[in-house]
Amino acid sequence: MSNARLLAAEGVESHVRAFFEGHSVEVVDYDLGTERREALPDLRVLVVGPGPRSDCWAYVTAGCWASMEKNGHGLEFVMTAHVRDQRFIDLMAMIAYYHCGGHRLDLQHSMPIGEPWVPGSTCDHLLISLPYLHGPDLEHCPLPQGRARIVWTLPVTTAEIEFRRRHGHEALERLLDEAAIIPTDPFRGSVV
Repeated sequence: MSNARLLAAEGVESHVRAFFEGHSVEVVDYDLGTERREALPDLRVLVVGPGPRSDCWAYVTAGCWASMEKNGHGLEFVMTAHVRDQRFIDLMAMIAYYHCGGHRLDLQHSMPIGEPWVPGSTCDHLLISLPYLHGPDLEHCPLPQGRARIVWTLPVTTAEIEFRRRHGHEALERLLDEAAIIPTDPFRGSVV
């Protein structure tokens, strides 16, 4: 790992640990394999256990910013789930590779998972949104050579993605808010 990449990953980890003070934080080094490693050579997934800030698990990438930053700005991703499961670590690696491997993501974008979020779930896409569950204190991550923005990957249904395409991102977010969805519930019904 180059010094700049190491400093960026350590900066994200330090920020996440400070934000989630009182929570356990496990660092999982994730090797994408020989054919994908070049796009994202130093990926880590930070696995944050339940604690005083949240009773859910959070999964945060560290390594996307170093691979994709422009003028000191870039993204990392957070997903919130109801349990600790390797499935969510793998999904974070999938999101990171999708972003760094040629499909640059940003706010209001989405990504197809290609299968249910978890077996039996109707959520099969991830919507890139502001991290509403955690707020701007997690979102804005200062780094030695710039700033990472930690954005939320919210599991949504195909029908919700189709609604967003027709009516816009804000309209979908409004529906999700009005329905008071529990974003960590993999078996929640579609809002459309």
